[in-house]
Amino acid sequence: MAAFTGFSNITKIPELRRRVLFTLMIVAVYRVGVFITTPGVDRHVMAAVVKGQAGLLGLFNLFSGGALANLSIFALGIMPYISASIIMQLMGMVSKQVEEMRKEGEAGRRKIEQYTRYGTIVISIFQSFGMSMYLEGLNNADVGGGRFADVVSEPGWGFRLMTMLTLTTGTCLIMWMGEQATERGIGNGISLIIFASIVSGIPSALGNYWAANAGDFQPLVVAVISVVLLVCIGTVVFFEKAQRRIPIQYARRNVGRRIYGGQAAHLPLKVNMASMIPPIFASSLLMFPATLSSMNIPGMSGLSATLGRGDWVFNTLFAALIVFFCFFYTAVTFQPVDVADNLKKQQANIPGIRPGRQTAEYIDRVVSRLTVGGAMYVSAICVVPTIVGQIFRIPFQFGGTSLMIVVGVALETVSQIEAHLITRSYEGLTGPQTNRLSGRRPA
Repeated sequence: MAAFTGFSNITKIPELRRRVLFTLMIVAVYRVGVFITTPGVDRHVMAAVVKGQAGLLGLFNLFSGGALANLSIFALGIMPYISASIIMQLMGMVSKQVEEMRKEGEAGRRKIEQYTRYGTIVISIFQSFGMSMYLEGLNNADVGGGRFADVVSEPGWGFRLMTMLTLTTGTCLIMWMGEQATERGIGNGISLIIFASIVSGIPSALGNYWAANAGDFQPLVVAVISVVLLVCIGTVVFFEKAQRRIPIQYARRNVGRRIYGGQAAHLPLKVNMASMIPPIFASSLLMFPATLSSMNIPGMSGLSATLGRGDWVFNTLFAALIVFFCFFYTAVTFQPVDVADNLKKQQANIPGIRPGRQTAEYIDRVVSRLTVGGAMYVSAICVVPTIVGQIFRIPFQFGGTSLMIVVGVALETVSQIEAHLITRSYEGLTGPQTNRLSGRRPA
């Protein structure tokens, strides 16, 4: 009942109510755009091509919320923006100018965001051209004109330029809507768009599974899948909320007649500091060979075909990239030296550890051990459900990546809603008896 009370409290706060309604409006506009078809293509043929596809093509269609199968103006999804973010993260490690912009605070962050937008447009143009070439290639392929019908009615440079303009504009619109949802809505707008894309495919996936097995329903398979889902959801919640708390002691200091400090606190370090970023980055990187293959770059067609099968090669590369991005993103976003310097400025220290270099080394060792566990958890949760789905031959995309993103975004959004409620003396969504964010009891 506490959860229902918490949801009812959302309508009592005007600002929170506006934010929630604005977020829902953004998601609704995005879902409407998924069904607006790009000019010059037959989406029914493309839907037949994508239907039942696993591996790379199925993953791309999943993250785009079915926009690829519909050949929508949002067919590229938000992946170009994520790719541009990856490039900016890399630039921060090799470019002093980008590193200085990061240290400029709010002004520097806005400059980096602006460069990320420019990079998104460039990558969208590049990927949309590859998409147009790929669609034209389906006309003569076994899965296109050979088996179904032509995907593109009038191939040529007119179609290519129109596709580049349409898909690039659609990606820019998604990027703008995500930023607006982050600023004026609740939660992270980009994450919520990916969340909506994944969740929107659940009803149709269940319907396809039921239609395919209506005459031969297998309770054991459904029970195994349900158990795996529950275990995965519980694992995601546990690890996303898990922390390693390093004790901190503040030194006492005299200011006039008052004594400040001398208090004990802790430095919370998450087990999975990278959150949902590694699987999203890894998925985005695995999509590049398909784009390069459509442009007839040597060696890319074989790699794209291997990844498209979704077998052990794809799963192995996916897990390896997830582990790499866990360490990479943590190293970029968390700097032990800066944390140690901040503790020293605040006259705080870790008991038994000298301030300065030794503190930074100690924090670095702790973060490295946490990242090992976090990387193993993320790679396992993203690969194991996919393997289970392949063993039981589930006719839809059953991946831990989508499960992790859905659960992670839901936890983040609920936490922000609870923060709004608690700051205004309302109970949180989880009620007063909770270990996370507890609200205040009414007087």
